[in-house]
Amino acid sequence: MNPLKKVIGFALTGSFCTLDKAFAVMKELQPHYEILPILSERVAGTDTRFHSKEEVRRHVLEICKREPIDSIVGAEPLGPKKMLDFLVVCPCTGNTLSKLACGITDTAVTMAVKSHRRTGRGVLIALSTNDALSGSAHSIGTLMDKKGYYFVPFRQDDSAEKPASLQSDFSLVSAALRLAMEGDQLQPLMLPPL
Repeated sequence: MNPLKKVIGFALTGSFCTLDKAFAVMKELQPHYEILPILSERVAGTDTRFHSKEEVRRHVLEICKREPIDSIVGAEPLGPKKMLDFLVVCPCTGNTLSKLACGITDTAVTMAVKSHRRTGRGVLIALSTNDALSGSAHSIGTLMDKKGYYFVPFRQDDSAEKPASLQSDFSLVSAALRLAMEGDQLQPLMLPPL
């Protein structure tokens, strides 16, 4: 570990269609931060049409040069040991958003957030969910109202076919992270459609 670099937790949840974008963000951040990868159990253990679980682990290992945390037990020490300066959840599904908003800790990622937040340190969320403007809207609002949570600006990604869907602009993660680490939210939060 480089003691001169900030340590960023980078948590992946099961928006499988956006994992390639998340890997690109990891690569972009890697020269500037020490990255501790965290995988939800679904990401760590599921083969999809986008990637096999082995491919996901290989990508993470190649980029971060370390094995990911992929269990509740592995994530629990993050807070007590103050292992992270900041935590990024990218992509963050509606399921994970809802669990965070309700204080449910039943995955490696939700435990990482809970453990990290116990020291008052910040979390940046890059959401990707088809129900953001329906079932997950309340959870987004709840987290926006909580101190220490920041969002990567987002937009409707396909308003014609998926009118309730929102996805963060993953190209803004780095800028949003820099500001969030200073206690500021990157604006505007709601971006115009592409």
